[in-house]
Formats: sequence, structure tokens, C-alpha cells
Amino acid sequence: MEHANEIEFHEVIDALNREDIDFFREHFLDLHPYDQTRLFTFVDQSQRNKIYSYLSPEEMAEIFEKIEIEDTNEYLSEMQPFYAAEMLGEMYADDAVDVLNDLEAEQLASYLTIMDDEAAKEIKELLHYEEKTAGSIMTTEFVSIRAHQTVTEAMQILRKEAPDAETIYYIFVIDEIKKLVGVISLRDLIIAEEETLVSDVMNDRVVSISVGEDQEEAARMMKDYDFLALPVVDFQNHLLGIITVDDIVDVIDEEASEDYSKLAAVSDMDTVDRNPMQAAKRRLPWLIILLFLGTITASLIGQFENTLNQVAILAVFIPLIAGMAGNTGTQALAVAVRGIATGETDKQNIKSLILREAGTGVITGTTCGIVITFIVYLWQSSIYLGLLVGISILFTLIVATLAGALIPLFMHKMNIDPAVASGPFITTINDIISVLIYFGMATALMSYLT
Repeated sequence: MEHANEIEFHEVIDALNREDIDFFREHFLDLHPYDQTRLFTFVDQSQRNKIYSYLSPEEMAEIFEKIEIEDTNEYLSEMQPFYAAEMLGEMYADDAVDVLNDLEAEQLASYLTIMDDEAAKEIKELLHYEEKTAGSIMTTEFVSIRAHQTVTEAMQILRKEAPDAETIYYIFVIDEIKKLVGVISLRDLIIAEEETLVSDVMNDRVVSISVGEDQEEAARMMKDYDFLALPVVDFQNHLLGIITVDDIVDVIDEEASEDYSKLAAVSDMDTVDRNPMQAAKRRLPWLIILLFLGTITASLIGQFENTLNQVAILAVFIPLIAGMAGNTGTQALAVAVRGIATGETDKQNIKSLILREAGTGVITGTTCGIVITFIVYLWQSSIYLGLLVGISILFTLIVATLAGALIPLFMHKMNIDPAVASGPFITTINDIISVLIYFGMATALMSYLT
């Protein structure tokens, strides 16, 4: 534990072990919520059971909102069902939905049944939205006012609703049928004259996102506009909820982890505490696919058995050419996937991206080809063998670079996550291409090599 005072942590844990409720509550609740969460996850189950009895569901809710989603099921199972249900009802609705989405259907139904009716209704509304959409990560706990109200009336509403709102830095303005018509910052509301109409001080050019839009698009908009909150609307522009910046941070972390998993050809990123069987289960599907692709490479090499028998030295350069193709393809892949993820790659600059990668392939291929030609010539005293390897490197790098850029773009167009074009996948594809180029040229130049 590095963030909070070590002595303070030990004192709180010691009070927990002594069952000194007053000392524990006084010092534990004085900690920052993040440090409370760290302490909670640090202690063992018997100590956590005491914490459940020392803290109210409302106090526990603030801690639970900061726990990693994959760990929440374990902690919920330790609690009494009524305590857990009440705690979930005290959480912000969007955070509670994240927790409940990770449960079995029976558990979910059980908690919703014994939960406070108002909280359950709010959570059920959010549960209907598809996962990883704007609707699934929005909160319905926000402050909204009417355009025809005065600043004084708006401030009265703000004071009343602020304690339950997730953020009050932006106040959204709606009309009589709850359509989003404007937004006003807390600062502008405070400095405005009391009898001024909200419609006179609000900004009516509101940037919003559709409830069914992907959460990555929400993250991109928050980044582009530097928002602290983003309104979520339906197809008729009715205000349904807002997405706050803390949820977007979670989305960015989740999406980055997911993309990294796919780039590493793993279905889901392994955690340290995952046992070998679970880790193997997640990695095997991709490895089996790559194994079959690898057999294609092996069978292709077998087709050129006669070429290898006549010039055995050709086998020495197979790993070199295949490795260069894989490395170059992975570099181009990383650039293309990042461009798609950040929105930099759109219809206007796809052509320029392809031309740039093609040019890069020509330059890198020519340079590497010239260098390897001289190396092979000096090593084997054969200019023809040097030229064969050098020219093979040239064409292989051009094709591999283009493949690394085009495959994720094609997948994106087909509405497939471009990260699926993972490093191992693109490497194996480029192995096949490089073998065809290398042995095809070797077969064509066989008279010079022998």
C-alpha cells in the first residue's frame, strides 16, 4: 500500500481485528474512497465480514463503485442478500448495472426483487440497453431544468437534486416534452442575474450522442470536445441520461485491454490470479487457428521440395524473410488499428494511408534488400543468391506492409473489430506470402543458382 499512510492503514486494520467499531469507522471513513477500496480488497474474507457489519449499505456503495467489475461477484456472494441489494440500490445506477450485468440471471432477478422499487425500476431501464453502447454506460442521475425557468428557479432545483446527481458541472435544459434544447455550465448559472431566463444564458448548440451508439464513439467525443459529461438522447432527441468522464476513463481502459488482448491473440487478457487451466482455455482457440495456418506454410514449403534439394542453402534464409515480413506487417497493423480506434482513419484519408504504407514498404524493402544482398554476397560469394534474397525481401516487405494496413481496414468496413487482425494472425498470413514470393523467385532463377 503506497498511496495512504502505512501506519494509518495498519491502525485501521488493527482496529478491525480488535473489533473496535468506533475507532475503525472514524479512521476508515476519513480515508479517501480509493484508499478505502484498496484496504477493503487487501483484507481477508473474515475481516471483510466485519466491515459489512460496521458500514451501512450506503457507505459500502461508495467503495463498491471503485472495485474492478470482475471481482464484484465474489464480494457480493459474501454479503447477506438484503444488505447487498440495498447497497446496489444506493450505488449510481450505471455502476450498479455494470455489477449486475456480470451476474447470472437468477442472481440478477433476486437482487432486483428485494431492492427498493424506485432503484430497481431505474436499473431495469438501463439493463435493457445493449452492452458497450452509450445507453449501457449512461447514468440517469443528472440535473435538468426547463428553458422558460428563471435562474433563481434553476438554482432551487439544483440545490434539491444535486445530492443525488452524479455530476452538476453541466445542467441540461429540456422543453415540455423532455427534448434536449440546451446546456448551461454551473459557472454560467451562478454568475447569471437571478431573474434571467435560462433560455437567455444557455448554449443551444448541444453535442449529444445516440443511446445505441458504441461506447468507443462516446469516448472519442468526450476526448475531442473535452467534456466532463455527454448527454445521451433517443432518435427524437429526448434526453435519456448522461455519460460522465469517470465512466469514459473505464471505457478507455476496458477497450485498450480488449484491443491489446486481440492483438496478442488472446480472447481476454489474463490476470495474475487466473489458474493455468483458465489461461490455457482463453489462449487455445487462437493458437489452434494459428496452428492450422502454420500447416499451410509448411505445406507450401513442401511444394518447393525440388528447389530446396537442388539449392539447400535456400532453407537458411526462410526464417529471415518470414521474420521480416511478420515484423513489417505488425508495424503497419499497429498504425492502421490505432488510426481506426482514434477516428483518424476515415474515408477521406484511407487512400493517403494506403499510399503512405505502400511508399514506406518500397523504401524499407529497397533499403533492407540492398543491405542483405551485399551481406549474402560477402557470406556465400554468390551475387545471384544475394540478389534473390534481396529482391525477395523488397517485394515481401511491400506486400506485408500493405497487408498489415489493408486487412484491418477491410475488417472495419465489414463491421469486424480490426484488432482481430492480431499480430500473430497477420504474421502467419505474411509468412505464407513471403514463402510464395521467395520460393517462386528461387524456382524461376534456378538456372543461375545452380
